[in-house]
Amino acid sequence: MPKPHILQETPDFSLVLGGPLYQLYLRSHMAQPPLGLVHRRILAITLIAWLPLLLLSALGGNLLGGDVKVDFLHDLDAHIRFLIALPVLIAAELIVHQRVRLVVRQFVDGGIVVPEEMPKFHAAIDFALRLRNSVALEVALVVLVYTFGHWTWQEGTALQTATWFAGPELTLAGYWYAYVSIPIFQFILLRWYLRLFNWFWFLWRVSRLNLRITATHPDRAGGLGFLRDSTPAFAPLLLAQGVLLAGLIANRIFFGDQTLLDFQVEAGVLVGFFIVFILGPLCVFTPHLARAKRQGAREYSAFAGRYVQGFEEKWIRGGTDEQPLGTGDIQSLADLGNSYEVVRKMRVVPFGLDDVIALVVATVAPLLPLALTMMPLADLVGHLVKIVL
Repeated sequence: MPKPHILQETPDFSLVLGGPLYQLYLRSHMAQPPLGLVHRRILAITLIAWLPLLLLSALGGNLLGGDVKVDFLHDLDAHIRFLIALPVLIAAELIVHQRVRLVVRQFVDGGIVVPEEMPKFHAAIDFALRLRNSVALEVALVVLVYTFGHWTWQEGTALQTATWFAGPELTLAGYWYAYVSIPIFQFILLRWYLRLFNWFWFLWRVSRLNLRITATHPDRAGGLGFLRDSTPAFAPLLLAQGVLLAGLIANRIFFGDQTLLDFQVEAGVLVGFFIVFILGPLCVFTPHLARAKRQGAREYSAFAGRYVQGFEEKWIRGGTDEQPLGTGDIQSLADLGNSYEVVRKMRVVPFGLDDVIALVVATVAPLLPLALTMMPLADLVGHLVKIVL
């Protein structure tokens, strides 16, 4: 006889093993299941995006010098985008696959999802996998890249001056840049945004279930502390975003007569947005955690009150002849106090301040070299030492 659905094995969850591009990786031997040969994918995609720009710029006389303000070799944004940010985004797939699938498994292994809710939990996984594998969504991303994405790059991020890729009109290298390289990068980046939305939607559906949250769990997050293991997996995405932002700002500092201070508001807003983008999905469990904390505080307070009253009646006012040395009552009183302290310090979000700091560092670190445009290296090191010490 088939097993009841609630006892069926939980499907293996992965945010990245699916979709037309992944199938193309497999068929072109750029991936071995599940995500082997990551170095081959990085090399192939990077060369497609960057190498023709080098060759066509040399052919057009804009590789170094020429009749343009920004030649190819001095365009920091292009090199940082395709030689650093793009490989990081590709390599991040393996990290996210390995970590997130284990995090999802913990909902079952840790007993968070009660047996009666397993069918709904499986349904949430199935929906996430269908969304991940959607051909229509990836086709829509391609259309978005060649419409709104192209306009955004042309009007918002591209340098508005004579460069190796455009003067009055696009150069031959510029056509490859605008219609091959930039769309490749934007597609891979938007594909990550789609995955993060899928992750948020999955967690939101799970948060609607009846979950077993334990206020005295030692992780101080009701048993959901394992969710914080997903944040390091997404740190490479924030690193890539920081690298991309640093490249854009660097070009405007060196070729647009602007300073780093001109971008402090934009940089702060974007860094804050990226942090919320990663940690925000975990906050869908805050109502569960807050409710468990309130209930745990009430229950343990009442239980502690009864125990303390009995303890005082026996040991303080009762005049018992029993010797307190070695008795389990005192140890139980101490254990009860520790349990109550765990409930009192329980967090209402399944992550800590150290997780926030780690993500901020990952995002901001690529911007630090730009501080050298404001002060000498020795002064910068001195200021950092004073901050740390």
